[in-house]
Amino acid sequence: NSLAMVDVLTYLALAAVSFVAMVTGGRSSSRRKHKDVFLGENSKFKFGGGRNQITVLLKSSNLLRLLNHRDTHCAPIPVGIDVQVESIDSISEVNMDFTMTLYLRHYWKDERLAFPSRNNQSRTFDSRLVKKIWVPDVFFVHSKRSFIHDTTMENIMLRVYPDGKILYSVRVTVTALCSMDFSSFPLDTQNCSLELESYAYNENDLMLYWKNGNDSLRTDEIVLSQFFIEHFQASSGLAFYSSTGWYNRLFITFILRRHIFFFMLQTYFPTMLMVVLSWVSFWIDRRAVPARVSLGITTVLTMSTIITGVSASMPQVSYVKAVDIYLWTSFLFVFLSVIEYAAVNYCTTLEEMRKMKRGKIPSTFNASQAMAFDGCFHDNDIELTTFPRLAPTLTSDPLTSPTQSSDMRPTEGTRLRRQRSVRENVDLLVNNSYMIDSYSRLAFPLSYLLFNTIYWSMYS
Repeated sequence: NSLAMVDVLTYLALAAVSFVAMVTGGRSSSRRKHKDVFLGENSKFKFGGGRNQITVLLKSSNLLRLLNHRDTHCAPIPVGIDVQVESIDSISEVNMDFTMTLYLRHYWKDERLAFPSRNNQSRTFDSRLVKKIWVPDVFFVHSKRSFIHDTTMENIMLRVYPDGKILYSVRVTVTALCSMDFSSFPLDTQNCSLELESYAYNENDLMLYWKNGNDSLRTDEIVLSQFFIEHFQASSGLAFYSSTGWYNRLFITFILRRHIFFFMLQTYFPTMLMVVLSWVSFWIDRRAVPARVSLGITTVLTMSTIITGVSASMPQVSYVKAVDIYLWTSFLFVFLSVIEYAAVNYCTTLEEMRKMKRGKIPSTFNASQAMAFDGCFHDNDIELTTFPRLAPTLTSDPLTSPTQSSDMRPTEGTRLRRQRSVRENVDLLVNNSYMIDSYSRLAFPLSYLLFNTIYWSMYS
């Protein structure tokens, strides 16, 4: 009997527990049901249980599909784009790219996200809802690196209006390719563009356009160290891919003009000074070999250092840049000044040798004794004999005085002056080597001035 009583009490206890669980479960399921209905009016991004859970999951998956978003005529979905450029962080000539930080805003309408509102106020969400609805898949063409800022949270905003209009904004930094032309560097103007396009949807599914035309592109006050931004422009076009078709593409084009003052201080002014410094040797005595040689070698090495420094900061292009023309022409002037002294020194040596052969220098003269420690001839060490007075010829008339002979006029047909040949001019320069320095003092500055006039008139 006692065992029977225990069994009866056990069954009664189990029945009581089951009744309490049924009452509690009914209340909680009722709460979940009401909660599901409320979330269903607000895009259903939280789920309940049972049949309501299946319905919410189906509707949520439909929100991720583009086909359910398009109307019955299968027209492409218009997506407006609005861009605000925050900054241009860097422009690299070596890598031929630029880095830009901007606010990218998308505008479209999805009636599935419409909700009733008495005061017609929008609702703002963060990045968690973005993963549960369909958003345009815009990407940057020719981008090397890009990322969405995530400090302190992901910089993503989703704003939904009662009629289903959506504003989707992200803050992104992108590094994109810019095909630069350095033929006029550093007096150049570069044209760069940032291109936006849908990755998966062609023009039959998605239509990208600037929301407010040219006013869709706004910029903050941007100041760059080496460039001046002349113009920002928004434009659009189509891009064709052989395997997938035509796509809408948006362009953000900006024109950059380089500041020349930095390169004037770092490149052009030092180059000009080196060229002018090489001309100092024309005023130094041609016998001062160490002074003129050291000055020429110093200017040549300095020009080589300037050319190497400029080339290291530039991409290895296969064409000639404007700065290369200036640097190598200046290097040629410096090099020619060294060659000029080599010619002067050689002509001076020939002149001394001819004097020794003609007897103007005594045969007992030892050239090594007349050389100073620095390897230069000195006039004090060389004793030149006086020219012997010429005896009067037999054909001259002794009765004719010098005054009478000077008053004689040449008869008609007599040549007053004979044109010297090229060889005679060369012999004249060899016999008078100091004339090379005299001509160089005038020829080098005039030639360099002419070159600068042509150069700056072409590239400025």
